[in-house]
Amino acid sequence: MELSCPMGGSAAAPPGPGPPAASGAGLMDGEDYESLPSGAALGTHMVAGAVAGIMEHTVMYPVDSVKTRMQSLQPDPKAQYRSVYEALKKMVLTEGLWRPLRGINVTVLGAGPAHAMYFACYEKMKKSLSDIFQQGGNSHLANGIAGSVATLLHDAVMNPAEVVKQRLQMFNSPYTSVLGCVRAVQRTEGFGAFYRSYTTQLTMNVPFQAIHFITYELLQEHLNPHREYNPRSHIVAGAVAGAVAAAATTPLDVCKTLLNTQENTALSSLNIRGHLSGMANAFSTVYQLGGLPGFFKGVQARVIYQMPSTAIAWSVYEFFKYFLTKHTLEKRTSL
Repeated sequence: MELSCPMGGSAAAPPGPGPPAASGAGLMDGEDYESLPSGAALGTHMVAGAVAGIMEHTVMYPVDSVKTRMQSLQPDPKAQYRSVYEALKKMVLTEGLWRPLRGINVTVLGAGPAHAMYFACYEKMKKSLSDIFQQGGNSHLANGIAGSVATLLHDAVMNPAEVVKQRLQMFNSPYTSVLGCVRAVQRTEGFGAFYRSYTTQLTMNVPFQAIHFITYELLQEHLNPHREYNPRSHIVAGAVAGAVAAAATTPLDVCKTLLNTQENTALSSLNIRGHLSGMANAFSTVYQLGGLPGFFKGVQARVIYQMPSTAIAWSVYEFFKYFLTKHTLEKRTSL
């Protein structure tokens, strides 16, 4: 999963532009959602993050299924697609209406806790480290460390779900259920199979986040220079930044897909026995089978998936964070 948590911003800003202060029954004067008691704030970040993660991954899930197939290095002749629309149409007509959604349940199971941990860890560490590095201010170094640690937790939870999901998404997949896939992979390849792409995933997320937030901040300077709560600029900047980052990191995503799916036809064509492991081996295999263009297979689907996904993640996270914070402060004022 490519994530949406900024590495910088103003001292009062959470991930993305912060919501405005409200008066009366809403947010009290001089008090915003960052000033909640630590326990309440942690729960707020976890719930908002979980909802945002589930929405991000499920709304665009059919396109994610297409992306996985289009990244196949040696696809079956019946699973060769020229565009995202053609792929979705062909999948529905030949494999059934619900085929593009196979594996969505394991994604929901993984995305909820993974994003809850991610946002909670990020917000907690960002505050604690900022007090150490820059008392009373917002430290970019603290944000960077917090984001990196949060990514470690997120990917540790999400990686096994990604493996199962992508194997279910492949054309002519031998797996018909999540549980069946988990049991088969565990029995034939061992527990390590669920983490073969973990280092590749982490390697992909670091540059993805760097590119994403540099682009996002540049766009915000033009679209929302006063950094006010502006959903339109928030969504547009996030979507464009997500698209740029997705396109730039597609080569790593192709390698991750190969490690997750262990594409039999591709590996057999190179007389590779056993299971492919390691990012270096994945890079070499992709290059041997597809040359440089091979590293950008599925880039169209990846960008189309990432743009709305990023916009959804930002807007849903900010909305639920603001809504839950406002509700908590209203309860405090009524006591």
